[in-house]
Amino acid sequence: MPGIKQHYSFIKILTGSDLSRRRIPFMSIKSDMEGPTVWLTGCMHGDEIGGTVVIHELFKKLKNSLLKGSVLAFPLMNPFGFETVSRNIAISKEDLNRSFPGDERGSLGERIASKIFNYILNSKPSLVIDLHNDWNKSIPYVLNDPSSNREVDQAILYYSGMTGLLQIEDTEKIHSSLTFNLTRQNIPAIVLELGESFIINEKNIQIGISAIWNILMRLGMVPDNADYYQYPILKQVGNTVFRYSSLPLSSTSGIIRFIKKPGEMVTKGQKIARVYNAFGKHIETISALADGIIIGHTDNALAFPGSPVMAFGTYK
Repeated sequence: MPGIKQHYSFIKILTGSDLSRRRIPFMSIKSDMEGPTVWLTGCMHGDEIGGTVVIHELFKKLKNSLLKGSVLAFPLMNPFGFETVSRNIAISKEDLNRSFPGDERGSLGERIASKIFNYILNSKPSLVIDLHNDWNKSIPYVLNDPSSNREVDQAILYYSGMTGLLQIEDTEKIHSSLTFNLTRQNIPAIVLELGESFIINEKNIQIGISAIWNILMRLGMVPDNADYYQYPILKQVGNTVFRYSSLPLSSTSGIIRFIKKPGEMVTKGQKIARVYNAFGKHIETISALADGIIIGHTDNALAFPGSPVMAFGTYK
């Protein structure tokens, strides 16, 4: 077994008005044998803590299993949001994942993003896995952010296919997200969406660990026991890559009652939800616009005109 070295430290964010130092924790585990560098990032949004726990548990497994290469991690990128149970950076009200590649002279969010981004770039990673949580009633899936580089896109599909999770291609280019800016630097990056926010769902934690362990096994970074995890729905859809969609939107205001559940396949025109008014009268039936799979329900029972009620993976 090669030698394995673990290191935990911090990178400084700022000094507070009370002279306290605010920092982002950094974790690394490295083998004596050369190999790929894989980055894990968690808690970009302060209410999405599942990825942090996935990173903690992976490092416990890696300390006796890493064969080659290194795994680096920022487990808690937004401590301000975490401490206030807020998606955004509590001080500046910014979304950290709308602040990349950052600016060392810019807003607080841009300054934090700049430190994170440059730290990752300087390590020359083979892959970055950004861990997020989604709606409370969502199934786990891997989200691919297409780039303008064919080789990078092929690498993204290669890695996302290793996870054993449902593959979803993002249909919105968010130019200020971490993954978009990494792909612009020709670094493959994927997002794992691991179900509900706010709390730790142990089932989804295990799914996240298994998905990342699949990748590490395929890269030869940990022992290959051929026990690859596969999310159950893949037995039905195989390695199909779906496109993300939040359509159709509600046309009325009222209370949503769902007919179909996350993880269920739907066909175009199939009824998926109904909306009722304050007196319990049925006022709208919402139907699927395309064939595909439901990946999540909105967290809110309230519908209003133009509001999304479900998220889908639709056939390309």
